[in-house]
Amino acid sequence: MNAAIPPEDEQDETLVETLQLERIEENLFRGPSPANRPGRIFGGQVIGQSLLAAYETVDTRVCHSLHCYFIRPGDPTVPIVFEVDRSRDGGSFTTRRVVAIQRGKQIFNLAASFKDPEEGFFHQAPMPTGPHWSELRDQTEMMREMLKNAPEEARRWLAQKPPIEMRSADARTYFLSGPKEPVAQHWFRCNSPVGDDAHMHQVILAYASDMNLLSTAMRPHGVHWQTPQFQSASLDHAMWFHKPSDFNQWHLYAHDSPSAWDGRGLIRGSIYAEDGTLVASVAQEGLMRMREAKA
Repeated sequence: MNAAIPPEDEQDETLVETLQLERIEENLFRGPSPANRPGRIFGGQVIGQSLLAAYETVDTRVCHSLHCYFIRPGDPTVPIVFEVDRSRDGGSFTTRRVVAIQRGKQIFNLAASFKDPEEGFFHQAPMPTGPHWSELRDQTEMMREMLKNAPEEARRWLAQKPPIEMRSADARTYFLSGPKEPVAQHWFRCNSPVGDDAHMHQVILAYASDMNLLSTAMRPHGVHWQTPQFQSASLDHAMWFHKPSDFNQWHLYAHDSPSAWDGRGLIRGSIYAEDGTLVASVAQEGLMRMREAKA
């Protein structure tokens, strides 16, 4: 899946509406992609829709973790069929497995675990220091300036209203300034109302958790999505939900990349509510390689 540039929603469609599924059988669901979007399906879209499909088969329990693999590039012109396996309904935990299918082939799979809330031990890592969202410029505006001479497709994408609003101190400025340390922070929130459904806030947080991750592993190497012969893609994605959150409010996404090796880069992320509460943790491995130039 392409984690570089997520698809943008039409101006009159909210992200909640874009991710909605159609039930076609007891454990089968169908999900469209935003219309007229070239390239590959954004990885966060299939993560979010797979989690939503799993939730359609769970009564009241809340997802606390998910683990998934990107297997084939998704085609945005073809609806995705989501097949849910009701793996287990236990006394404390509910487990689901979701397979995403296009043209009869598996493009993605997800395993998720759900449980009822309970009281218990508590500790968390503190929110890292950094500029507040109110001190930062909108990332899309910064990217528009940096890519004003980019290909027409990239400029057309940047002209649209993104479903996730993001603010960053550097907004991938290593495009211009060269290698940087493999750490990054950005603030983000959903641009359209999510509503009162706590499950949907999780679904959209999972959608957004795939944004800007792999670029952190690129920073030390001075490569980016438009570097000639550079190939990149998300390989897997894991997420742990610690506390409920309102994703219409600003959240800080802090990530680092401890390793790049063997054509793969590893990225770890922590998502904090504005008050410093750690609401989720993320890990992802992505493909990073330079292909040989064609003769």
